[in-house]
Amino acid sequence: MTEMLSVADAKRRFSELIDRVQRGERFVVARRGRPVLALVPADEAERGTAEPRGLLSLVGALGDEGDDFYEVMMDVYRSRQKARSRPVPDIE
Repeated sequence: MTEMLSVADAKRRFSELIDRVQRGERFVVARRGRPVLALVPADEAERGTAEPRGLLSLVGALGDEGDDFYEVMMDVYRSRQKARSRPVPDIE
């Protein structure tokens, strides 16, 4: 899973992030909630495969509608954390 960080957090933890990226982790750095760069292993960047994964890959496709993407996804994330387990619906 790709972790999103603020610019300030990335600056503060840069050495740690370098070590984690070397172990294969990926990070997206956001400025004012908008993704601006990705920290990926060098071999992945050289191959040209450093593309966003999952829902983050939709941001560019949304055009102007993607401006609020991060905030909307954080709302979804928070609501899922608060949700209680629900029974499986009977679809027969």
